Amino acid sequence: MAVFYRFALAGDPVEHSMSPVMHRTALRIAGLEGDYVAVRAGPARLGSLVDELRSDELSGLNVTMPLKETATRLADLLTPEAAAAGSVNSLRGAAGVIEGHSTDVTAFRALYARIEPDTILVLGGGGSARAALAAGDGARCVVSLRSPERARGLLARWPALETAPWGTGVPGALVVNATPLGMSGESLPDVVLGEAIALIDLPYGVTATPAVGRAKEAGIVCVDGVEFLALQAAHCFEWFTGVAVDSATLAAAARNV
Repeated sequence: MAVFYRFALAGDPVEHSMSPVMHRTALRIAGLEGDYVAVRAGPARLGSLVDELRSDELSGLNVTMPLKETATRLADLLTPEAAAAGSVNSLRGAAGVIEGHSTDVTAFRALYARIEPDTILVLGGGGSARAALAAGDGARCVVSLRSPERARGLLARWPALETAPWGTGVPGALVVNATPLGMSGESLPDVVLGEAIALIDLPYGVTATPAVGRAKEAGIVCVDGVEFLALQAAHCFEWFTGVAVDSATLAAAARNV
């Protein structure tokens, strides 16, 4: 009998998420039966979804803000990527054991290999920021947060990490915007992109974020939130099912909705 895959995304907000259309597209092109739904969830609801994963009611679970660190604590074991980041965005179960993974880390690593930055400026301190830092081995990493006290936990994990005041730029840096700024049309501080060589902008919406617009005007390398989401979704889908899919196809499906 054919397997029917049941996948879900947990977070808040999730109404805007393009993950369902990407994973449904992946199921279709892989020739697999299944569905993928977005569930608005806090920590308690996430715990219930993990129970469903443990009992095989769910085949795989993705996690987005603000639950990536909570998901790390709920996993029984972590992949090396998740352990390095202290952040989980993907969970799967086998024989009642829950494994946590970070396909954010694998996506960032793929992009860093493409861009080859010497310096990475990460904006934010949540799960996605941790993944960006965990992927940055060998590069100079700088973090900038609107709440400087949040840097303490990051510095404890990465002692060589540098900090920069919020709203300042770092010459020659690849900027990773791992904050929600841009999701509702907000702009990053102008100086942040002033001397950057590239931008990975995680927020996305119906139209391009102001940061993406400015990066394109400046002619620097730019990866928008849809492209990043598609890259990590492709990695995640393969981790869930063992079937590789093309991330560009997933991005195109999301943009054409």
